[in-house]
Amino acid sequence: MLEIKTAKTRRGKRELEKRAPKLVESGKKTLILHGTKTSGVLNAVLTQIYQLKKESAVKYSRKNENIKPFESGGETSLEFFSLKTDCSIFVYGSHSKKRPDNLVIGRTYDHHIYDLVEVGVENFKPMESFTYDKKIAPKEGSKPLIAFIGEGFENVEELKHLKEVLLDLFHGEVVENLNLAGVDRAYVCSAVSPNRVFFTHCALRLKKSGTIVPRMELVEIGPSMDLVIRRHRLPNEGLRKEAMKISREKPKKKEKNVKKDVLQGKIGNIYVPDQKIGEMALPNKSKGVKRERREAKRKNQGDEHAKRRKEDA
Repeated sequence: MLEIKTAKTRRGKRELEKRAPKLVESGKKTLILHGTKTSGVLNAVLTQIYQLKKESAVKYSRKNENIKPFESGGETSLEFFSLKTDCSIFVYGSHSKKRPDNLVIGRTYDHHIYDLVEVGVENFKPMESFTYDKKIAPKEGSKPLIAFIGEGFENVEELKHLKEVLLDLFHGEVVENLNLAGVDRAYVCSAVSPNRVFFTHCALRLKKSGTIVPRMELVEIGPSMDLVIRRHRLPNEGLRKEAMKISREKPKKKEKNVKKDVLQGKIGNIYVPDQKIGEMALPNKSKGVKRERREAKRKNQGDEHAKRRKEDA
């Protein structure tokens, strides 16, 4: 029989509660890994991806020999690291003669491989190679804009899949309201060909436009690179349906005779039935009856005293 381990300390219970399924999920964490052999370009790419997602990323610097995402049995170590770090997205870098400067970006569901996209990195330019005013540098943890330029992202299957993965990798936490002044960065992805995408990172500069909405200018701050799609693996239909399930919230009970007004707020109607006081049965020992009896008794006693005085006179 399998032994089910439970948390024995408060800290362990809090960690399990953080990892438990939620109706509204928090932002996805990213796991960054190195393969058996990597190049200088690939090390720089992985480092700068970590810098872009520093607030929600875990980076391992050791080499991993047993990770082969596209081969059966080669994803065991990857799924273990995903469970250990509670990361649902991973970026794995490797370098070989057949596939130089190779990046594998994938997503997990229930800490098992969901889908994979393999790209090659070409024409890489690091952040240090760009010159710009440091005052417009994006702040850590700010919400980005992500632009996908080109019809290929709607027509080509490989580019559509890459678009989904890049959105999950860079969009951060889902928010309801957004302050325009806090939007200070943008990721621009341009489809150059059916298997090549130009990726760059830009800072947003706000300028006066004569209206309420300011005019925005893009300043390239890096990194930038060409991503050449090599292989990709979509999830099977059964796994996709299971991952796309949405839990239904408990419906709120409808409040009867209640309406909301912008000025007065919550307004309720109270219905009082007709009170037929004449037909109501009063108890014998009611206070009103007792008072009437006392007054009648006093009146009778006063009449008797008056008659006695007349008789004595």
